[in-house]
Amino acid sequence: MNWKSFFLGLSVGLVSGFVAKELLDTNSNVSPEKALANAKSLFKQSGPISGSWIHMKTESYEKQGLTYDVYRGGISRTVGHEISQYEFIADAKTGAIIDTVRLL
Repeated sequence: MNWKSFFLGLSVGLVSGFVAKELLDTNSNVSPEKALANAKSLFKQSGPISGSWIHMKTESYEKQGLTYDVYRGGISRTVGHEISQYEFIADAKTGAIIDTVRLL
């Protein structure tokens, strides 16, 4: 085997792998579980939470003229003797919370 051919093949394989990884990273969404964990950690800053849920499929959401692929979920917490429920919208690409609405 010729060493030049070996190193050329190795180089092409490494560059191709790096390019493929970068393309996959830019086009992929965070998992719904990760988006939920992010929402829970943000809500926990204001006090304990008692329950949470998230839809596993993305949906389209428009806010201020911008369209996002999002996960929709909810958080419930007990403050004193009162239960408060919140719905949140999380960006599917980054997991960042875009919007929250208090339901009860």
